[in-house]
Amino acid sequence: MKFRVLFLIFLITSFSSIISQVKQEQELRIDKKEFPSNAIKTLEPYLVNTKKVKYYKEFDTEKTSYEAKFKKDRLKYSVEFNEDGILEDIEFIIHKIDIPESTLESISSYLSLNHKKYKIKKIQQQYLNKNNNAKETLKVAFQNLILKKVNYELIVSSKSNSGFSEYEILFNADGKHILSRKSIKTKYDHILY
Repeated sequence: MKFRVLFLIFLITSFSSIISQVKQEQELRIDKKEFPSNAIKTLEPYLVNTKKVKYYKEFDTEKTSYEAKFKKDRLKYSVEFNEDGILEDIEFIIHKIDIPESTLESISSYLSLNHKKYKIKKIQQQYLNKNNNAKETLKVAFQNLILKKVNYELIVSSKSNSGFSEYEILFNADGKHILSRKSIKTKYDHILY
């Protein structure tokens, strides 16, 4: 009996850790008036000379958030806020050539060791609002400064014996692996950037 209870506890904890490493995300396009007003106030000064500003409400397995996506200075930005309109992070799409060489080597080494065959579908440079200073985080991100607090978020398609899977993999500024989550594709009715 004791063995069964321990086995059951092991199964439950193993299953819950697997669930937390899977990201099932859905984005819904919303009107600007549905976006948190304090988030609009925070972001508005940085929307000068932007193109195609779009607003989204995002749901995943862990939380609900709001995202503004736009083009500025030939970069595609995504600025994410929590449900209360507090800045979480700023991301923009980059290419391999934009990553420092030593960092890219570390990232490539990790991917080669952990994926038989893979293809990088998208790379984003990420600035987290760690110090809860939205103004400073936005300023640094829009200046495109490469700092020690920058992260790189990769969307990677990986081949295994059971077929292809897509992963969202996060690395720090040195190329050290932080987090990997398997992404479950959902149908999008918008341009993803």
